[in-house]
Amino acid sequence: MYVNDALSDMIARIKNAQSVSLDITKVVNSKLNANVLNVLKDEGFIADYKQSEQDNKFIDVALKYDAGKPIISEFKRVSKPGRRVYSKIADLPKYFNGLGVAIVSTPKGVVADHVAREHKVGGEILCVIF
Repeated sequence: MYVNDALSDMIARIKNAQSVSLDITKVVNSKLNANVLNVLKDEGFIADYKQSEQDNKFIDVALKYDAGKPIISEFKRVSKPGRRVYSKIADLPKYFNGLGVAIVSTPKGVVADHVAREHKVGGEILCVIF
């Protein structure tokens, strides 16, 4: 399966799976997707993820719900292949009054915005989640 933008494909798959209340969904296996999923797990937006047992081209993502409602209410791609969005740490905005998390690709790796502020590094804003 050929995917132009694996991160956008992952976001769409997670949103679609949550709209029909699936417990597990498959996303394309890439290094960037695995790093973003690691941040999502650390921040508590997904339950877990692991390499698919049937096909190593996919990652199985266990989604998280609270009383039948998805934990993720908004998941949006910010930086796209046609329009990259970069930010200095001083200019990095807080999303949803600090309740949301921006996932940032920095020289220290793919991290949440509050971790980027701690390390005092900016980078490419990949996506925003709330």
